[in-house]
Amino acid sequence: MENKRIIIAGVGGQGILLASDLLSDAAMRAGFDVKKSEVHGMSQRGGDVVSHIVFGEKVYSPLISYNEADVILAFEQIESLRNIDFLKDDGVMIINTTKILPLPVAAGLMDYPEDPIGEVKKFIKKTYVVDAEKIAKELGNIKVMNVVLLGFLSKNIKEIEKKYWDESLKERLPEKVFEINFKAFNRGYNLEEK
Repeated sequence: MENKRIIIAGVGGQGILLASDLLSDAAMRAGFDVKKSEVHGMSQRGGDVVSHIVFGEKVYSPLISYNEADVILAFEQIESLRNIDFLKDDGVMIINTTKILPLPVAAGLMDYPEDPIGEVKKFIKKTYVVDAEKIAKELGNIKVMNVVLLGFLSKNIKEIEKKYWDESLKERLPEKVFEINFKAFNRGYNLEEK
């Protein structure tokens, strides 16, 4: 098996690091060598957060170069555009519908792109759009949006059986939040691809 390369990108506070931890843990439970790298410089000030995860039989580096990622999971629309160059030509882009205004946009110095998802779809054939925020609100906790997205992502990672995802959730999450996160993961997992 060739190494699988995944990028999870979003904005500070969206739960990118937890999602990348759960993915890494599930891959290890499935018997793969896993390496992970994170960039979260200004994340506490609404800046972007990016996690690179590589797993396979033997992984030497977690860093993903341009045109190498098999899947990009964008927790925010602009992050799909910001990271598009990393995706392989036949890669999968998963975009959450959430919009979070970057500071220059919120300050009125720049404009938010008119249709980031539409722009991505012009170039990436396998683009899936998920309204994870809506699902998280239906479940009663906006904070599980990241796990909804992780559930959807898991369908595009055939190398990791669902039982390993379930084990990872059970072991890594505190008992008091496990149930709602388990529901969130399964809602994402059972979403139709569109």
